[in-house]
Amino acid sequence: MGPSAQDALLAGVVAVMLTVNVLVGSPHRDPAGLAIDLVAVLAGSLALAAWRRAPLLALAGSTAAMLGYAVHAQPGPPAAFPVMISVFGAVRYGHRLLPALAAAVFLGANLAKDLATVTDRSGKDILQATILLLGWFVASGVAATVTRHRQAYLEQAEQRAAEAERTREEVARRRAGEERLRIARELHDSLTHSISVIKVQAGVAVHLARKRGEEVPAALLAIQEASGDAMRELRATLEVLRDDSAPPPDPAPAHALAPAPASASEECVPSGLDRLDDLVRRARSIGLPTTVTVAGARRALPPEVDRAAYRIVQEALTNVSRHAGAAAAQVRVEYADAELVVQVDDDGSASAGEPPVPGTGLRGMRERVSALGGRLRTEPRPEGGFTVHAALPLREPA
Repeated sequence: MGPSAQDALLAGVVAVMLTVNVLVGSPHRDPAGLAIDLVAVLAGSLALAAWRRAPLLALAGSTAAMLGYAVHAQPGPPAAFPVMISVFGAVRYGHRLLPALAAAVFLGANLAKDLATVTDRSGKDILQATILLLGWFVASGVAATVTRHRQAYLEQAEQRAAEAERTREEVARRRAGEERLRIARELHDSLTHSISVIKVQAGVAVHLARKRGEEVPAALLAIQEASGDAMRELRATLEVLRDDSAPPPDPAPAHALAPAPASASEECVPSGLDRLDDLVRRARSIGLPTTVTVAGARRALPPEVDRAAYRIVQEALTNVSRHAGAAAAQVRVEYADAELVVQVDDDGSASAGEPPVPGTGLRGMRERVSALGGRLRTEPRPEGGFTVHAALPLREPA
């Protein structure tokens, strides 16, 4: 039940109580006087329906109506009920002077009526009744003040809780930023130095071989090219880690099949299937026979799907070159209507009886595919070798 319904119910209950009091307490009144009393108590009671939305209006209406009833009829505690409730509402919402004035006027009129119509009641009884009514009004004002202070305290507590939550979020973001910077420093101090040494040594070896007129080994050229690619990707990753506004970097292994950005402007752009030919060429240069089959019409893909497909092929070819021994790889890319299917098969030494232990690379594939709502199957083939089959949806997952 909402506040408006509660206020209407309160006004109705008070109206019924005062109507019964008028009918029972004045059985011998003339019809005209009885009608005036009923109109007064109904007006004073119904004014309480607005004690939350318009407390001063409710105070004025109930006080005027019940003051008229108290003056016209026999005064008493029932006539004070609507006025006390409206006083409570006015004080509850921060008004003090007008509720005190309304209470004083009502009490004064009530006392004057008692003294003017005294019959069998003594002055002491009248004084005691007036003091009792005064106590009720004071209690009403005190209760309203306590309620108002309690509500203010609750609002302040909610504000403090919200502020504390916001502060915790800011602290968490700051700590996350500090951790990103720490990781960036560690990567720079460890990996950058090691990869730089590899690149320099490979470059020196290539230079000396060419200077002596010797044929440069393909493996040495692959090491030189891969180390340079790894350096570029590592620098791009470090820049992303140091930039709080940038998205998380796309992880890529720094190995022989790491992609090389086509230009300086692409160093921070993750690779996609448009660079599949370059990836296959590099795999062949390190002695991995690789064939590519593309089914369906090639078209633009969502960036995250394009990037994930490239990384899956990259990781699969890397695993073939590292773990499959003397093997060949077959890459198949199928452009379907609702999904992109990527499959990499090899004819290496894997068998169904000895499934490989999933490593970081396979776990990374599964995480990529799961994040896109796709399906991944990695298992030995019945005829020997290993297969990686990924189906990536081209629409937003439900």
